[in-house]
Amino acid sequence: MMPDIKICGLKTSEAVDRAVERGATYIGFIFFEKSPRNIEPDMAGTLADRVRGRVKIVAVTVDADTDELDEIVEQLKPDILQLHGNESPERLLMLKALYGLPIMKAFSIREPDDLKRIEPYIGIADRFLFDAKAPNGSELPGGNGVPFDWRVLRTLDGSVDYMLSGGLNKDNVAEALRETGARGIDVSSGVECAPGVKDTAMIDEFFAAVKRASALEPVSGSTK
Repeated sequence: MMPDIKICGLKTSEAVDRAVERGATYIGFIFFEKSPRNIEPDMAGTLADRVRGRVKIVAVTVDADTDELDEIVEQLKPDILQLHGNESPERLLMLKALYGLPIMKAFSIREPDDLKRIEPYIGIADRFLFDAKAPNGSELPGGNGVPFDWRVLRTLDGSVDYMLSGGLNKDNVAEALRETGARGIDVSSGVECAPGVKDTAMIDEFFAAVKRASALEPVSGSTK
């Protein structure tokens, strides 16, 4: 079976439409001013309305305060909140109670010990996202176009549901799926011709690569 596929950092109707046409199960809008993929909540809401009900809509934030989240939730009406900062387990519980939305908690991974940080969030986060740690000098917690050593995830308890992110593209996604058996994958810079600029042809190529890889190495337990 195909894994869940999330195309993140969308900013145009063309990219949104193509991602959904090709079979994305999630689309992500990024609300972080330092990111080249940053988008205003009202614009994200307009784009999301094009495909609402056909795909899960994800609001991606980094240590956003409640006022910011109030506006994002009101304008975008997301299906999921993705938290990519230093949010505590207590913060997740508060936000789940406040908005009634599931939460995907992102963690940056480089070595096996990094996985220990997820333990307090198990049973609170509805899904995890594992990204590569940012290169030195980068101000972005994700979307840097670099992978991590996927073998690190071999030590992870198989009951932990996660999306794999970090430097995925058409050339390495098959290896990533073979190494991890991930039930979900997230791509952003891997389908861009420039930072923040999604390329519809690259989106096509990415989906084709995932389809080929899934036919060879079935990924079970998709959690649409």
